[in-house]
Amino acid sequence: MARKIVTSMLTILLICACGPSRAIGQARDFSPRPEEEQLPKAMHSKMAEPPHITVGNANADLTGDSNRVLQAAVDYVANLGGGLVEIGEGEYTMYDSLHLRSNVTVRGIKGKTVLRKAKGAVSALAIDGDFGEQQVTLQDPNGFAVGSGIAVWDKQAGGFHTTVARITGRHENTFSFDNPLMADCMVQNGAQAATVFPVVSGYHTEGVRIENLTIEGNKQANIPLNGCRGGGIFLYQGFGTVISGCTVRNYNGDGISFQQSNDVTVTDCISEDNAALGLHPGSGSQRPTVRNCVARRNGTDGLFLCWRVRHGLFEQNVLEENGQFGISIGHKDSDNILRRNIVRRNKQHGVFFRNEALGMAPHRNRLEENTIENNGGAEIRIRGEVNDLVFAKNTIRDTHEESAPGILIEEHVGQVNLQDNTIQTKVQIEDKRTSGHN
Repeated sequence: MARKIVTSMLTILLICACGPSRAIGQARDFSPRPEEEQLPKAMHSKMAEPPHITVGNANADLTGDSNRVLQAAVDYVANLGGGLVEIGEGEYTMYDSLHLRSNVTVRGIKGKTVLRKAKGAVSALAIDGDFGEQQVTLQDPNGFAVGSGIAVWDKQAGGFHTTVARITGRHENTFSFDNPLMADCMVQNGAQAATVFPVVSGYHTEGVRIENLTIEGNKQANIPLNGCRGGGIFLYQGFGTVISGCTVRNYNGDGISFQQSNDVTVTDCISEDNAALGLHPGSGSQRPTVRNCVARRNGTDGLFLCWRVRHGLFEQNVLEENGQFGISIGHKDSDNILRRNIVRRNKQHGVFFRNEALGMAPHRNRLEENTIENNGGAEIRIRGEVNDLVFAKNTIRDTHEESAPGILIEEHVGQVNLQDNTIQTKVQIEDKRTSGHN
C-alpha cells in the first residue's frame, strides 16, 4: 500500500512540473493567441522588443559628437524596420541635418541633449546653376565639404525654389549634391550657396517621433534659410510626425516648420529667439495639433498658419513678445479651432486675419477662451472677405494708456459671431463694415 501511495505522489509531482496546460510528453503550444494580429504593412505581428540603439559622447552603443554618429544610429534602426534611437547627454555639432526616417523615434534627455548647428560658410556661384543640375561651382570653396548640408538660391529662387541638399563629392571648386536644383540660380541674380540646412529634418516620412531634443541654431554664425525649406526642426511630407518636449532656439529662420505634412502633433515644445516664425504649419498641412507650446521672442510671428491649414487644433499655447503678430491666419486656413491660448505683448496685433479674397479667405475659424492682451496694435484685426468667424468667451484687454481697439473689423469682412467675450480696451469693437453684419 505504501508503495502505491508513493508512486501516485510521484506521478502528481511530474504532472505539476510539466505545467497545467500539458501532461507528460505533450508538446508546448506555440500557436498564435487570439489577440495576436499581423501588422497592417508587414507580414508579421507586433514584436515586444523592437530595434533600439543608444548614442552618446561616451558609454553608448555608438559614440561621437556630431551628426554623423546620430545619422548612423537612425539609419541602422530604420534599416531594421524602425525602432528607438536614444541620444545621451551632451552637445552634438551638426554639419548636416539629422535626417529622420519612417517609424523611427529619436529621443534625447530633456534639456541635456543639444544639437548645435555648425558655423556656416557662404559663397557666390562662379557660374550659373541650372534647373535640375546636381552640382554648383563656387567662387570660394572654403567651409564646404563632402557630407555637409548645402542650400542654393538666388534673388528669384526663394521659398520652395531654394534647394537644400547634401554634398556628395568635390572636384576643385565644383561640388555635387543629392537633390537637383529646384530653379535656375543665375550669377546675374546674385546666386549663392551656403552650408545652411534644418538641424533636424524629415522628408517623405511616416510615423516619426522626435522627443526631448534641444536645437541650438547658432544664428549669429549662419545666414538665413527660409521657412519653406528650413527651420530648427523641418518636415516636408512628414505624415503623422509627433514632436514632443523639444526646444528650438536661435535658429536663423523658423523654429519649427512643417510643410505638406498631415496629422502632425507638436506638444510641450518651446520655440524662442529664432529669426523668423516660431511655429509654422503650412502648405496644405491638414489636421495639425499644436498644444502646450511656447513661441516667444521670435523675429516675426509666434504662430503662422500658412496656406491651406485646415481642421487644426491649437490650444493652451503661449505666444508672447514676438516681433510681429502673435497669431496670423490667412490663405484658405479654414475650419480651425484656437482655444485657451495666451497671446500677449507681441509687437503688432495679437491675432491677425490676413487680407484674402472670398475664395481664399480663412472661413469658419473658431477662437474661444483665449486671453489676448497688451499687444502692439488692435488685439484682434480681421481683414479680407472672410465669413463665419466665431469669437467666444475670450478675454481681450489692453492696459496701455493709449490702447488700440479690442477687435478691429474691416470693411469687406462678412459674418462674425461674437459670444460672451470680455473686452477691456478703450474702444471695444471698431467695425468698419456697412450695416447688415453682426
